[in-house]
Amino acid sequence: IDGGKIRLLTRKGLDWTDRFRSIATALEPLGLASALLDGEIVVADEVGLPSFSELQADLSAGRADRFRYQVFDMLYCEGFDLTPATLVDRKRLLQQILSVLPPGSPIVFSEHLEQDGPTMFEHASRLGLEGIVSKRIDLPYRSGRGDHWLKTKSVKSGDFAILGYVPSTVVKGSVGALVLGARGEGGKLVYMGRVGTGWSVEQAKALRDQLEAIPAPKPALAKAMPEGTEKNLRWAEPKLVGEIQYRGISADGLLRQSSFKGLREDKSIDEIDAAEKPRAAKPAAASTLEGVHLTHPERLLWAEGITKQGLAEFYVEIADWILPHITGRVLSLLRRPSGAGSRGFFAKHPWAGLSDAVHVDVGEKEPMFAITSLAGLLSLVQSGVVEIHPWGSTIRDLEHPDRLIFDLDPDESVPWGDVVAGAREVRQRLKDFGLESFLKTTGGKGLHVVVPIEPRVSWDEAKAFTKSIAEAMAKDSPRRYVANMAKAARRGRIFVDYIRNGRGATAVGAYSTRAFPHAPVSTPIDWDELSEGLRSNHFKIDNLPQRLASLKKDPWRALGEIKQRLPAPRGRR
Repeated sequence: IDGGKIRLLTRKGLDWTDRFRSIATALEPLGLASALLDGEIVVADEVGLPSFSELQADLSAGRADRFRYQVFDMLYCEGFDLTPATLVDRKRLLQQILSVLPPGSPIVFSEHLEQDGPTMFEHASRLGLEGIVSKRIDLPYRSGRGDHWLKTKSVKSGDFAILGYVPSTVVKGSVGALVLGARGEGGKLVYMGRVGTGWSVEQAKALRDQLEAIPAPKPALAKAMPEGTEKNLRWAEPKLVGEIQYRGISADGLLRQSSFKGLREDKSIDEIDAAEKPRAAKPAAASTLEGVHLTHPERLLWAEGITKQGLAEFYVEIADWILPHITGRVLSLLRRPSGAGSRGFFAKHPWAGLSDAVHVDVGEKEPMFAITSLAGLLSLVQSGVVEIHPWGSTIRDLEHPDRLIFDLDPDESVPWGDVVAGAREVRQRLKDFGLESFLKTTGGKGLHVVVPIEPRVSWDEAKAFTKSIAEAMAKDSPRRYVANMAKAARRGRIFVDYIRNGRGATAVGAYSTRAFPHAPVSTPIDWDELSEGLRSNHFKIDNLPQRLASLKKDPWRALGEIKQRLPAPRGRR
């Protein structure tokens, strides 16, 4: 802020005020003649997490209504150099100055927590956040990098040159995958693999336009690319640099579980500091996982850039978590071969071309199916399955459920805090019967309370028990709960859905993806994690693996070990 005029600067010192005019205008009520503020402009996703790709999408669209300027430091104000002051004193003054801004201002004071770093990092990782920034509060301002501030990431990311692209076979005029590289020994380019997820449809089209404008012949690579990877590839000058999130580098030198985060306009290929030293790649069959061949692995399943290949790799990574909850059970599957946002259908019986890894001899007049392995799960991905809904009983004993579910399904107008309170009430009512319960998000808008039981009662008895609890809640708090599934009766209330405990009824499985925007995942959580800040669609394909990697214990570790029975119905001993 110089003479009351406001400029917004990038790291290279370029004036971007025109691109962030709404932020500049929002700073005017501060009434400062001169000041130097330090912060970051962000755009949050639907659950409130900052998203670099969402920011870039809004910039491309000329949209400014979601911009937020998170201010975390002030180095100069009204003729006073504040750099000799400690960070905590600078932030205290900054908070006081920003307090004059009206409610709802896009200018936000970036609060801090004075806690030990390891504890903060553990909690950030459990929430699937990218990491934390730690700063010394007792030191004056120091420019550049050093031990006075540390960035600790819970997920690996790096900047890689974009060497070209493979056109999408689904959305015309879009990229289906980006080809990545980095400088290796001797300055030669090393092929680092492809990335096929992380962008919206609009971004995919914009990326293709940018790459089409800089065509180039195949560059000199340090080593030959894996066989078959050059098919349909269109090379481009390595002028664009992408920020890529990934899980590691495979033995053959390729990025694993990569996701595109955005373009780095402030970097060139010569400035790239690769997270890990690039190695030349060896041949690999990218479209075959666990012996299951994926046709059209680049097919877009979610508009955010998640492909069939990306979904398959996600399930491979979390196999140890999801398989115990979906194998050995009859499955009802939501198939959307053309993508999660397209029209689809529930499949309860086998179809032509189904893999041998899917068992279809589960006892009924009309065969049902189940899976017993990771290969079976990947076969479902190959068939366009985007949601997995298991029965509450196993194939060993179809007629006696071993899991009951209370589905808290709120009307759109119900505050999330009421849903949280509803889950806790279900838990307490179950405790009154001596029953332990477990919790998971649905990936949609509600919560599931899951009760493991010994498979001794019939479906009718199980449903009658869950119905009695749902109706008791509706009777005690008629303005908050309803046990009637009619939509008209659910306005402004939470439907305590007990109907999913009938024979043949299902609920989405633990760790299954959902056919909603941004590919949310139904995720088991500890009861002590339940809060107003953790929404039902908080965990997604892109942040769930880092949560699982950071957990010290499985939230559902005791679910399969608990031996408990439903209380006998009234009138029976």
